[in-house]
Amino acid sequence: QVQLVESGGGLVQPGGSLRLSCVASGDNLNLLAIGWFRQAPGKEREGLGCISSSGETTDLAESVKGRFTMGRDYAKNTVYLQMNSLKPEDSAVYYCATDWVVAVCPIDEYDGWGPGTQVTVSS
Repeated sequence: QVQLVESGGGLVQPGGSLRLSCVASGDNLNLLAIGWFRQAPGKEREGLGCISSSGETTDLAESVKGRFTMGRDYAKNTVYLQMNSLKPEDSAVYYCATDWVVAVCPIDEYDGWGPGTQVTVSS
């Protein structure tokens, strides 16, 4: 079974930072475009952006622009979401996703999702 797995979530104070990781079990994530999403209780799912295999980020959400950065570590076959200057409204379950096909964003149809990692921003 091939699946995406997120990690790095946790409890952080406002103004703090977290780095989320996305890896693919038994596959080479370096070849795939990856989207990041989040969903808070009672809220609609929000797309945060997409990173291509080249490392180029597309459609970074206005709500996180200037604070969040997407990146890749090719040696580790890992995609990162670096989150700085965190606010309470950033609290959500964060997901990475792919279609298991394209290398370049955008992704038209997401077929694979990780189980998500919880981020809680609170004093």
